[in-house]
Amino acid sequence: MAGRVAGKLALVTGAAQGLGRAHCIRLAQEGARVLATDINAGGAEETAAIINAELGEGTAYGIGHDVTDPPAWEAAVDAAREKLGGLNVLVNNAGIGVPGNIEACDFGDWQRCFDINVNSIFHGCQKALPLMREHAPGSIINISSIAGLIASDTMPAYNASKAAVWMLSKSIALHCAKKQMNIRCNSVHPTFVDTPILDGTARSAQLDKGVLMEKLARQIPLKFVGEPNDIANAVLYLASDESRFMTGAELKLDGGISAM
Repeated sequence: MAGRVAGKLALVTGAAQGLGRAHCIRLAQEGARVLATDINAGGAEETAAIINAELGEGTAYGIGHDVTDPPAWEAAVDAAREKLGGLNVLVNNAGIGVPGNIEACDFGDWQRCFDINVNSIFHGCQKALPLMREHAPGSIINISSIAGLIASDTMPAYNASKAAVWMLSKSIALHCAKKQMNIRCNSVHPTFVDTPILDGTARSAQLDKGVLMEKLARQIPLKFVGEPNDIANAVLYLASDESRFMTGAELKLDGGISAM
């Protein structure tokens, strides 16, 4: 099925690399026009350039965007209005992890994790919904994590923030349904995915990347680490009208971990 999101107008945060870039490319390949945003403006512009080289100028745009800053969200929504002509798909992908168990985690890191992982979605949905209502039907897709559903003793900030994304998504979904906005909201919960984040993890652990990948794969029932398109394909489904009856739900892409 080609053109599964033909005519859709999408804003994707954290789009300079990894999952965000994969979401942008996959949506554009299936017919959407995309605004790639990231605090790394050059990376967001590179994502747009990659898409435009494949699909033609004007398919994608890239801008700098601090997702923790409400005025920056206003500017991003204005950019969607100006460059795309509107907005009906919002992919809140930007996120970070921070180290440290409950005794070792620095409170400043805890706050930063919530600012980027959770507060950004609060600000983004508040700022984007008025424009999305003008271009309904719409879909909000919040990238959580399997770590928002299954805890670890080593990452309380990440666990708690991604769990907050999960429940916030449900509240947004119910609000939009009650107000009959024709806008859905769902969360996506990946496990380990082969993105540049794992390169940093390998360096921090002083491990060869291949060794780390094998170690992570052993924790997954399917015995392999996901690839960015495994998650982008789910985002594509949620952005499309194929998922029009799905809201307030969580989509687990975890290779079977949560079934154990």
